[in-house]
Amino acid sequence: MTGPDSDLDGAARRSATDDGEGSAELRRAIAFLGWEATSARVIETGYWAGVGVGLTCAVVVAFVSGPVPGLLSGLAGGLGATHIAHRGPVWLASLRRTRALGAAPGLVGRLVLRMRLDPSTERAVRFAARTGDGPLADGLARHERANTDGPTSGLRAFAREWQPWFPAIDRAAALVRTAASAPPERRGRCLDRALDATISGTTDRLAAFVGEVRSPVSALYAFGVLLPLALIALLPAAAATGVPIGPGVVAALYLGVLPAGLLAASAWLLSRRPVAFAPPSIDEDHPDVPERGTHAAVAGLGTGAIAAVVTARFVSGWAAPVAGVGVGAGVALFVAVHRRRAVLSNVRAVERSLPDAMTVIGGDVAEGVAVETAIANAGERLDGATGELFERAGRRSDTLRVDVREAFLGRGGPAVPVPSPRVQGAVALLAVAGREGRPAGDVLLELADQLEELRELENDARRQLATVTGTLTNTAAVFAPLVGGATVALATGIDAVDAGGLGAGATAGADALGGAGGVGDPGTVGAEASGTTSGAGAKSDSASALSVPVLGQIVGAYVLILAALLTALATGLERGFDRTLVAYRVGIALPTAAATYLVAFLGAGLLL
Repeated sequence: MTGPDSDLDGAARRSATDDGEGSAELRRAIAFLGWEATSARVIETGYWAGVGVGLTCAVVVAFVSGPVPGLLSGLAGGLGATHIAHRGPVWLASLRRTRALGAAPGLVGRLVLRMRLDPSTERAVRFAARTGDGPLADGLARHERANTDGPTSGLRAFAREWQPWFPAIDRAAALVRTAASAPPERRGRCLDRALDATISGTTDRLAAFVGEVRSPVSALYAFGVLLPLALIALLPAAAATGVPIGPGVVAALYLGVLPAGLLAASAWLLSRRPVAFAPPSIDEDHPDVPERGTHAAVAGLGTGAIAAVVTARFVSGWAAPVAGVGVGAGVALFVAVHRRRAVLSNVRAVERSLPDAMTVIGGDVAEGVAVETAIANAGERLDGATGELFERAGRRSDTLRVDVREAFLGRGGPAVPVPSPRVQGAVALLAVAGREGRPAGDVLLELADQLEELRELENDARRQLATVTGTLTNTAAVFAPLVGGATVALATGIDAVDAGGLGAGATAGADALGGAGGVGDPGTVGAEASGTTSGAGAKSDSASALSVPVLGQIVGAYVLILAALLTALATGLERGFDRTLVAYRVGIALPTAAATYLVAFLGAGLLL
């Protein structure tokens, strides 16, 4: 099940009839995701998760900070877990629709190209559905199968499904249907307007999103980064004025409340993104992606241990866990997805020169050259990954005497390890051109123009979003660690002056005020009389105060959390939430943040 509202008509309506619980939005999301669970089951799971999380938070916080904070933490944690469980399917469905809609221009482009060869909506729908991948193509294929024996192609019903999330696709589908019955002299104009409507709709929605997202990102930046780090700098001053803050409160705030708030805000921002140009999906069974789980674990543990030892030797003992976790986790992620990233780079290299290849082939075919020969010529004229791909396909076609599709996508074909919808669509159109002959040359040239236009659209979207995501990325890897390291160094300087710890400043202040009286001052006598008790209280306060090592570890952990969350958010906003890209960039951000944090701590310590 991959279409939104058609699944609601089937599975979602059956779910509503069976359990009668949950909102229509939740049932629609569950149906879109293809889950077998009903909305009632999801709601029940959310309540049980809330009870479990609430009890855990209550017990842990009560043990550390007392019964009242424990009760409040349990209530907040339970309600938050229940809300996340109930809204989780809706957020996941929204992310998947966002990724799916990035394929809308390509799908409409394939419809338009097939209609230029043959003005049959049924053949165009079948071609566009079978040469694509993802929810959009799957939904179109389902409608095409459902209307095989009917008078319509299913294109209108498909467009109405996705119209609430992408209105331009309904207009484009209407123009494609109009082109099928239009005279030849007006057909081309209708098809051009169909593709222009889709591209313009995508551009407008992305531009509107960039304008709308600036304020929420600025708020997240202020309340998730600037304000928390500024409050950390106030902790030594608070302790010196006699208001010591315990490590339990600081840990709960910076390792629990703030990360939960950042995670919720990030999920909300990602769910608001209208369109995402998702990268090609690279699965575990890809021939160029070997299993690297063991290598990643060994590399992460080894580098983490080395970083911890070096940090303990040259920085401080408390900083060893921060360096070990940051470097180890980052290296493990990097090693785990490095080969996938290499495959993704190769796919991008092929897509980059694909318009040039279609231009060469289209020009040859328009002059009467056979498609197989034109493919071989493109391989000779082009350099890089694209030229190699077409050269191998042309050589395979000539040696094995197979058709175009088999030459590219047959067993052992050169396009098999290139999981790109654009490459697959181009190969499918080349196969059609092999049957149509010379008239397909102009269509292949138009395909080149479409591919170039889609690439420009994607690059323009990334440039617009870069103004937002660049700040998040720099903050995650550099700015937040710098401020955090300097703050801990400041606390260390205060601790060096106040040898009793961050909490003993209050005692020193009280002694100074008491010593200000004269020899016969009753305040002095009182202070002397209670000297033993005050000393005992000072030792107790110092024991429960927030020490520099504990503060440094809490701030270091928060810096690493920021590095992971903000990097994942920036990647999701820019390219759509892709596991390979997110893991790759987080794998780089974590060691960078850990190193920056420690260097800032050392540098600021030398200046204080």
